[in-house]
Amino acid sequence: MLTFPNVITAMITPFHEDGSVNYEAFRELAEKYTAQGSGILVAATTGEGAVMTEDEKLKLFKIAADALKDKTLVMANVGTNNTAQTIDLIKRTEGLGVDALLCIVPYYNKPNQDGCYAHFAAIAKSTKLPIFIYNVPGRTGGKIEAPTLCRLAHDFPNIIGLKDASGDLDYAGYVAANAPAGFHLYSGDDNLTLPIVAVGGEGVVSVASHVICKEMSEMIQAHKDGDVKKAAAMHQKYLPFMKGIFCTVSPVPIKTMVNMLGFPAGPLRLPLVEASPEVRAKCQQLLKDIGRL
Repeated sequence: MLTFPNVITAMITPFHEDGSVNYEAFRELAEKYTAQGSGILVAATTGEGAVMTEDEKLKLFKIAADALKDKTLVMANVGTNNTAQTIDLIKRTEGLGVDALLCIVPYYNKPNQDGCYAHFAAIAKSTKLPIFIYNVPGRTGGKIEAPTLCRLAHDFPNIIGLKDASGDLDYAGYVAANAPAGFHLYSGDDNLTLPIVAVGGEGVVSVASHVICKEMSEMIQAHKDGDVKKAAAMHQKYLPFMKGIFCTVSPVPIKTMVNMLGFPAGPLRLPLVEASPEVRAKCQQLLKDIGRL
């Protein structure tokens, strides 16, 4: 039976200086966050999945599944804006041992709600693996409306969760109230973790957890345990960090910070470029402010 931790780290993908994937560093980093109580999301936005080949992703999926089997939740990002391509990648992913799939609302195409429903229905019918839908209008240019999302979750038992980065608490509240019992609502925005948990969410798919994994989980658990004051205090303490890691396009700041902390995260892949001196200074100060440097 799958268990769902408070925090799922949307992991960076370490690269060598020549731009190739550093698979050993990836495994080491995944094990590090697992030991801190986090689940692992592989090759998504923070992992620069958009500039990786399918073969690279599949190798990462298998490494994570093999290394973390029975230790934590392993989620594989397989979503694209092409329904047939997504299904093909799912078929290649099945059998690798991952626990769940993440599928983004189609970008660029901007399907209407009938199109969104048909896209995710086709995906759900193609596999028995559990599916999380990823709603992130700021990157896709479109969104899946909350009633459409809930309809899908009721119609397809393997659509079991949502990573919501809409920034809309009304949206999250609607899903919490209208999705099937046992549906897993996760914030996709670190700074909205506590508000979403407060309206019925379960946790966060996190970028900040690369640095403050235990603290993010502790904040969520405090609220779940009824210690609202402690949760609020932790939210207030780490909110500047949660927001600061998006001072420029993600994952530039967080990958810069992981490198600063001595882990070989390596460079970024084009079209992303390395942090400017100003962003590096901001990253360094953010780490100092929370006592990491």
